[in-house]
Amino acid sequence: VQLQASGGGAVQAGGSLRLSCAASGIISSVNNMAWYREAPGKQREMVAVITNDGIATYADFVKGRFTISRDNGRNMIYLQMNSLKREDAAVYFCHADTWNGSNWGLWGQGTQVTVSS
Repeated sequence: VQLQASGGGAVQAGGSLRLSCAASGIISSVNNMAWYREAPGKQREMVAVITNDGIATYADFVKGRFTISRDNGRNMIYLQMNSLKREDAAVYFCHADTWNGSNWGLWGQGTQVTVSS
C-alpha cells in the first residue's frame, strides 16, 4: 500500500477544506487509518483515526470541527475540516497502520494547509 494525500491549500479562518488520501493498495485489510499534522517547530500529532468498522476518534483540538471518513471500496480516506483556525495550519499526513516493507506504519506525503486571518 502507498498513500497519496491531496486537497490542501490556503483558506481564511472559518473556512473549510477537504483532504483526501488515495491508497494504491487495498485498505480494507488495514484496521486503523489516520490523519496527522505537523506545524513548523512542533511535533507531529494525531488529528483523527478511523477503524475499519468506522469508529472515529478525534484529538480534542478538532472535535466538532473535523470529520474523518473512509471508503474502502475506493481505497480512500478523507478529512473534512470546517471552522478552520489559524492554529490548524500545518502539513497534514495520512497514515495506515500496516507494514511498510521495513517497519510498521505507513505514511503518505504531506499536504499543506494554510489558514489566514
